[in-house]
Amino acid sequence: MIKIEKNICNLKVNYIKKGSGKNVLIIPGWGTTINVYNTLISSISEYANVYCLDMPGFGNTSEPSTPWGLNEYVDFIIKFIESEKIDKLDVIGHSNGGRIIIRMMNKANLNFKVEKIILIGSAGIVHKKTFKQKVQIITFKIGKKVLNLKLVKKVFPNSLENFKKKFGSDDYKNASPIMRSSMVKLINEDLKEELPNIKVPTLLLWGQMDDATPLEDGKIMESLIPDAGLVSFDGCSHYVFLERVAHVNAVIKNFLTGGK
Repeated sequence: MIKIEKNICNLKVNYIKKGSGKNVLIIPGWGTTINVYNTLISSISEYANVYCLDMPGFGNTSEPSTPWGLNEYVDFIIKFIESEKIDKLDVIGHSNGGRIIIRMMNKANLNFKVEKIILIGSAGIVHKKTFKQKVQIITFKIGKKVLNLKLVKKVFPNSLENFKKKFGSDDYKNASPIMRSSMVKLINEDLKEELPNIKVPTLLLWGQMDDATPLEDGKIMESLIPDAGLVSFDGCSHYVFLERVAHVNAVIKNFLTGGK
């Protein structure tokens, strides 16, 4: 395994490269690092040249100076692929990595060809808010306005930041202010209308007990992507590639190699 650093979009980017043969890029989910995907990397590197990188703000890749939306992340991945002078590849996206792939496949005139896609517990489907969620959002917005008042900010300088942490998910609470703003931009992107534009063979891998991106999301994606197949794993959550290592690796190998 070769560990490498380079500069992309004015960020120091940490990534690895392992194996030989066809090119495969793994795009990690939000808040994860290369290390989370080590077993996947090791398996795929037996028959392919696999890349995996720490995404901006995580691991050993530096954080953007301003909040990024989905298009900035897509441009970052495109520039990474181009910097490696890759003309064709397969891409694997876990969670937010899948969201990035979906938008990327809707970009015109890419300078490389994506031949196959694997989406693992992919993000990208936005559901209607429940009544409880709507109440939480209204409460958050009111509280945010109050805590933004000059007098309150002067007397309680850390009150707004603490309030945001209280109402956020664990991913949100653990992120820096810039990364929290980026996360808000990302999770509000509903990509359902973009899914039919994915025209390459696509494998969807899902945990039946995934509570981050529910199995229903995988079923929606399977119905909207023209050449997609869904494989779900009972008793598994958001990290099927860690929970069913041998089974998942076998399914991925069969898909990427055509069973050869």
